[in-house]
Amino acid sequence: MTHAHTPAPRTRPWHGIMVATALPLREDLTVDHDAYAEHVAWLIANGCDGVVPNGSLGEYQTLTDEERARVVRTAVEAAGDGARVMPGVAAYGSAEARRWADQAAEAGAGSVLLLPPNAFRADEDAVRAHYAEVARAGLPVVAYNNPIDTKVDLTPALLARLHADGSIVAVKEFSGDVRRAYEIAELAPGLDLLIGADDVLLELALAGAVGWIAGYPNALPNSCATLYRAAAAGDLDTALPLYKSLHSLLRWDSKTEFVQAIKLSMDLAGRPGGATRPPRFPLTGETEAAVRAATEKALAEGLN
Repeated sequence: MTHAHTPAPRTRPWHGIMVATALPLREDLTVDHDAYAEHVAWLIANGCDGVVPNGSLGEYQTLTDEERARVVRTAVEAAGDGARVMPGVAAYGSAEARRWADQAAEAGAGSVLLLPPNAFRADEDAVRAHYAEVARAGLPVVAYNNPIDTKVDLTPALLARLHADGSIVAVKEFSGDVRRAYEIAELAPGLDLLIGADDVLLELALAGAVGWIAGYPNALPNSCATLYRAAAAGDLDTALPLYKSLHSLLRWDSKTEFVQAIKLSMDLAGRPGGATRPPRFPLTGETEAAVRAATEKALAEGLN
């Protein structure tokens, strides 16, 4: 029997299960804002704490400025509480990222998610200046560490400096290296750790994460919420079997095709998944078959 404890209450806008929302597109690839509003409300009704619009899963790089701004406004309205919304404000330039943070604040969002500069391999001074500029918008900034895709690594030491600068309140850790959780806690004990990849959820929850910026709740919110809350409470009797059942799906969140995979799983679960914008193309062949089989297995097991 494992010892369980009650997870800490959600005391900050960036705590808990914050779903990186997929963005429903119509057949002509225009944004279906009505379907998106319904999806945001549905996620919160099904045990999620909030949403992260305009993340990578939301295909923000393919949106026009007007589409991107409207997605944030739609999310805030549909959530019913702006504190539940953490827009992604990543941009190539610091001034542009700051403008998106200002837009998030104006829309009523509670926090923002920010990648480091990634138009080039920014050095530490550039990274610190970038985060400081966006923090001036006045909203709490959650750093997003994804060195696989950005080639800029927010190491535990650099995160500690960003936190000491007053520029960030938390980090979405996507490196996959669960050892970093403990070093971050040692170097920056006041910095909140958020699970950044679905397939290290259990490991990072046990290491003290206070939130999860999540992909697969787009398709299976109830099971994912049960898993996260059990893991955060140290209830391994509940968490471990569920994690094993879901892991063949959760690991798609860390693969190149994660947007298409999660949207396909959403389609199979009766959610508004649908198409992706180019240059992303639909899954085919063995990749599509693997996602489909893992999703259908989860649904057959009653996971939802």
